[in-house]
Amino acid sequence: MKNSIIRPKELDAKERVYSFDEVVMGYDETEMLQEAKRCIQCKNPTCILGCPVEINIKKFIYQLTQKDFEGAYKTIFEKNRFPSICGRVCPAEYQCRKACVFTPKNQPFASENAINIPLLERFVGDYAREKNLIEKHKNVKNYKYKVACIGSGPASLTVAGELTRYNIKVDIFEALHSLGGVLSYGIPTFRLPREVLNYEINLLKNYDVGFFTGIIVGKTLTLQELLKEYNCVFIGTGAGTPVWLNIKGENLVNIYSANEYLTRVNLMRADKFPTYTTPINTGKKVTVIGGGNTAIDAARVALRIQKIKKINGTVTIIYRRTEAEMPARRTEIEHAKEEGIEFEFLTMPKEFISDDKGNVTGIKCLKCKLSELDDTGRRKPIPIENSEFIIETDLVIVAIGLQANQTLLSTVAELKTNKWGEIEVDKNTMETSIPKVFAGGDIVGGEGTIIEAMGMGKKAAKSMLNKYLT
Repeated sequence: MKNSIIRPKELDAKERVYSFDEVVMGYDETEMLQEAKRCIQCKNPTCILGCPVEINIKKFIYQLTQKDFEGAYKTIFEKNRFPSICGRVCPAEYQCRKACVFTPKNQPFASENAINIPLLERFVGDYAREKNLIEKHKNVKNYKYKVACIGSGPASLTVAGELTRYNIKVDIFEALHSLGGVLSYGIPTFRLPREVLNYEINLLKNYDVGFFTGIIVGKTLTLQELLKEYNCVFIGTGAGTPVWLNIKGENLVNIYSANEYLTRVNLMRADKFPTYTTPINTGKKVTVIGGGNTAIDAARVALRIQKIKKINGTVTIIYRRTEAEMPARRTEIEHAKEEGIEFEFLTMPKEFISDDKGNVTGIKCLKCKLSELDDTGRRKPIPIENSEFIIETDLVIVAIGLQANQTLLSTVAELKTNKWGEIEVDKNTMETSIPKVFAGGDIVGGEGTIIEAMGMGKKAAKSMLNKYLT
């Protein structure tokens, strides 16, 4: 079919589960050109409206068809400094690809034939990295304005990238020993290789962005101290507090939050114990509870650890709704299936079961049916009476969501938060209840996408410039 998408090569599912190597290979030049030439250069490119950072998608794709790779990079760079990252982890099927003219209206996610915009963006980012296209920042000896960013996730990185365009000095304070926030601790290397992540973050150093790790603002430093030294402060501390099921037995041995599990593996290299000193338990019957990207990531990581440690086991995801309602990316769901992850849909955990030593051995569950659409546009899972059954398991990973990190917020009484503990902001400016303090990312809107957090960062940077930095 002439209009069919050019599919990227992928590592074979039977082989890739034995390593953390990147699964999806980017387009080579021939494949990229074939895919770029499918774009019909719409007069009114709705794909741009679907991008939270408003990349001129039409223009950069046209530049690719003309083999103007450097020009394509400059076009993307005007709006997004992290094309190799976003080209790998953006849920484009719900954003730019969904808005593509090849996706029928009212479809919940992108059509199979929608232009593969993220892989074209990834090609550009990887080309720029290979050719080292980044321009050096002019040496500014005396900065007129300084901004502090708390947290080094995508929202803060975007604030830094935007403000340095205007010769604003930016310093980023990160509590952990590694930069990137959720990009670093939450996303496995088989989706986002660390050399890609670290390269694009480190590019900010060319613009004199300062990075300070091991600094817990609210403990090591206070917000008030930062406000004395900086003209504005941006809070991008994310949603790092796990949500629990609050059912009987949740404190049993071998029940992890997905946040802890992924952090141990992604950031602390528990998969390479004892070479690295952080351990992690390995189950033979692993059960992951949840239906989002975090659940899929945790399941695929657990499977790889089983394979690497030569444990012949199973990994099962249980979810209260059906596959159609899963918020995870379609691509990641398919990858999980290919790798042998099992799924139990319309299943609701009721209680954890243990042995006499306090180790989890099973999950008592109920089967569910779905209600009609509610006010949120979702179908509520309803337990079915007398449908109780038990799933045997020896390791559970709970991945049902994250809440706002309260370490800083609990120390600043005048900072207004909502009932979920998230910072309240002026949605037009991202300014908080404290003048000159802005916020964005998951600390504001709850768990969202990487590119949504970046969009908030861009809006906050623009507001700082308009109100305080001119």
